[in-house]
Amino acid sequence: MGVVSTLLFAASGFVAPMKGLQPGDKAMVFKLKNTDGKQVTLGENALTKGFIVVFTCNTCPVAQAYEQRVMDLDKQFASKGYPVIAINSNDAQLSPGDNFDAMKKRAAEKKYSFPYLTDESQEVAKTYGASHTPTVFVVQKEGNDFIVKYVGAVDNNAQDGERASEKYVQNAVKALIDGKPVATQTAKAIGCGIKWKKA
Repeated sequence: MGVVSTLLFAASGFVAPMKGLQPGDKAMVFKLKNTDGKQVTLGENALTKGFIVVFTCNTCPVAQAYEQRVMDLDKQFASKGYPVIAINSNDAQLSPGDNFDAMKKRAAEKKYSFPYLTDESQEVAKTYGASHTPTVFVVQKEGNDFIVKYVGAVDNNAQDGERASEKYVQNAVKALIDGKPVATQTAKAIGCGIKWKKA
């Protein structure tokens, strides 16, 4: 049994998204520090039609398994108005491999074409309702707001994207670009639990 499948069965398994933002809800507009040291705000680019917001991290095997697929989503959709924004909400005290320096190193090594933000207070993850890595929120701009259109997993095969029969995020964004309703608005996310700060 591989690392990812072992994690799925032994640790978190398939989980429904936490109570938080659901399809149809207005998304929280956040401002977080990117690995280049600059602040990034959701929606600061007026030309953007929406975003693919991915709660992820350096250390989770499931997040690592999905990393290339997240990079490919940005390459596929950023030029069409739906770029990726990646957010790491893990507490660096509990998960040193997810500290800011480690984030900078990974973003540089992997040549991320999208922002990789640190949610140090964990407020954004809690507000959105993210509990595992990776969890995706596809949001679309409507007037001055961003409305959630999809919540959940990238696709339905954590170990091999080529074998995924349901590419949830890709299908959702394609539907939005074509002006169609999103057929699958939620899907069970798989991954490691976010490392919350100790009270």
